[in-house]
Amino acid sequence: MHLTVLAASGRTGLALTRQALRRGHTVTAIARDPARIDLPDSPGLTKVAGDVHDPASIAAIVGADSVVLSALGTDRAGVLLAGAKAVLAAGPRRVIWLGAYGTGESAGAAGAGAGVLVRLLGDRLADKVAADGAVLAAGGTVFHAGVLGDGPEDPGRRTVGLDAAPPFDLGAKVSRESVAAAMLDEAESPRFPGAVALPLPA
Repeated sequence: MHLTVLAASGRTGLALTRQALRRGHTVTAIARDPARIDLPDSPGLTKVAGDVHDPASIAAIVGADSVVLSALGTDRAGVLLAGAKAVLAAGPRRVIWLGAYGTGESAGAAGAGAGVLVRLLGDRLADKVAADGAVLAAGGTVFHAGVLGDGPEDPGRRTVGLDAAPPFDLGAKVSRESVAAAMLDEAESPRFPGAVALPLPA
């Protein structure tokens, strides 16, 4: 497949790009500064500049045949919704979006632990929920990950829907490599179109 990775210079974006190439896909990797996509050049990788606050820059990259995987994250409110709007306006075939467990549609399943996120995220919470909602309404898949870690892909990792979601546990980390693998699984074999999915460790 040809995949488009948004926010490819971040830790999760790098994991997505690296694993996609390893699986034999070609990748267009988007970052505000493509020089920060810290992966070696290869025939299957195209690094391009794009900024979600400049929808035209995203539309120039994303098209009707695109499968977009977003690792967009921010410490400022407004970036996520801007990103979702820019990607969706470009009209891709599919969108697989990274969100946070315990926000929006997964808040109820997460239980009391979701209250921690409300305090941590502050004004970014509404931005996350709105971005997720836009992607879901367009038929995309939103992955709600728990606390992220930097370890290797978990060989026992699994992906479940909200009906099988465990309570939110701040002490249970899921590696970025596992999250990336789960998102790529969804790109290859869709199981959760228009729904929230949870990437979980073993």
